[in-house]
Amino acid sequence: MQRFSKEFYCRDVLDVAPEMLGQRLVRRYSNGLVEKYIVTEVEAYRGCEDLACHASKGKTARTEIMYSEGGRAYVYLIYGMHWMLNVVTGDKNHPQAVLIRAVKGCYGPGRLTRRLRIDKSFYGEDFTTSQRIWFEPTGRTPAIKAGPRIGVDYAGEYWASIPWRFWADID
Repeated sequence: MQRFSKEFYCRDVLDVAPEMLGQRLVRRYSNGLVEKYIVTEVEAYRGCEDLACHASKGKTARTEIMYSEGGRAYVYLIYGMHWMLNVVTGDKNHPQAVLIRAVKGCYGPGRLTRRLRIDKSFYGEDFTTSQRIWFEPTGRTPAIKAGPRIGVDYAGEYWASIPWRFWADID
């Protein structure tokens, strides 16, 4: 079992996010079942200056994990019903995260967490040591497309239109 090292995650989100495409998301359940998925779509959220990033409102109980060094899970609930899975990136006290939007065969971040049974208990999980969830390199370097992030109009035209959503068509 090869996983990404801490060094992979402790880089700028705009480097990590596109490199996650084509890589493997592994989920091990309490019954021993292991499922593997290929990441096909992500979004980058970059620090306090990014008005679409939760960290733009400052450090709170919800966002505290974003201020740790890269390699941790930032999981939060939206609309009172959907858990979102994010990968913290960068250096300590420089909050950044990659939202995992889709894996091959499962599109939409809420559908993804429902399928993988991810909830608040994953908040802060260390992807480099976790026995429940981690990412593995596949050696793939797919052709990457970029466009505006989804559902962040509240952040203003500049932050809503910046092309920090990345995806790849993977066979």
